[in-house]
Amino acid sequence: MRALARAAALAAGLLLAGCSATRIIYHNADLYLRWQARSYLALQGEQGAELDRRIAALLAWHRAQALPQYAQFTEEAARRVERGLGRADLVWGYDAFQVQLREALRAAGAEMAGLLDRLAPAQLAHLEERLAEENRQFAREQGAGSPRQERAARLKRSLERLEEWFGALNEEQIERVKRFNQRAPLLYELRDRDRRRRQAEFLAMLRAREGARRLPDWAAAWDAGRAPGYEAAVQRYREEYEAMLLELDRSLTAGQRRAAAARLREWAADFATLARR
Repeated sequence: MRALARAAALAAGLLLAGCSATRIIYHNADLYLRWQARSYLALQGEQGAELDRRIAALLAWHRAQALPQYAQFTEEAARRVERGLGRADLVWGYDAFQVQLREALRAAGAEMAGLLDRLAPAQLAHLEERLAEENRQFAREQGAGSPRQERAARLKRSLERLEEWFGALNEEQIERVKRFNQRAPLLYELRDRDRRRRQAEFLAMLRAREGARRLPDWAAAWDAGRAPGYEAAVQRYREEYEAMLLELDRSLTAGQRRAAAARLREWAADFATLARR
């Protein structure tokens, strides 16, 4: 499924890219998506040209429909950061991001389904092998192996992401992130089982050649069908993360707050510029 998710990386995923890199990423999006898709799908003959046409159509949709929404979203987020965040602001940001992500995945599914439905058995076998390789990479990235390793990997990711937003964190702020890391449930094993379930559904859909009928809705509902235990763990994780963010927000220096708002406004300007081209 990650092959399809990467087709939406230029959609909601751009909100997570560094603003200085946004235009570079976007201007090379077709090359990146083509390279990713070919590595997963082992395309042959005219399939390559069809892939190029479908990627071009997806990016045209994204430029016309998604980028203006991203510009509005990031400008509004900057205003909320400047005034100080409350829980309602975090809920707003999460819900808005989910809407944009689902729209992007639905568009990617609709555009790519026709090509995916015509993959040969050997190509589907190749896709299955690539997904297995991806799962092994995911395990390495998540620090799978022991709870200590997983928490260490998560703490490193959390600190890096927060410092991208706010600049260097002080000792008190770092300690608050560490408390979050200790309190929040570990998710790797639950996520890994859910990813494998979704991958199996994806492959079964393509083998049955039902992508055109089912893939757009299935892709948009990326979090549907989770096991109750996983859903509960995700909810606890989100609650702990939101509590940490609210405490960090109250501890921000004026410089840290300006840095976060300026970063969001740079994104907004980039998205608006890209949408006009």
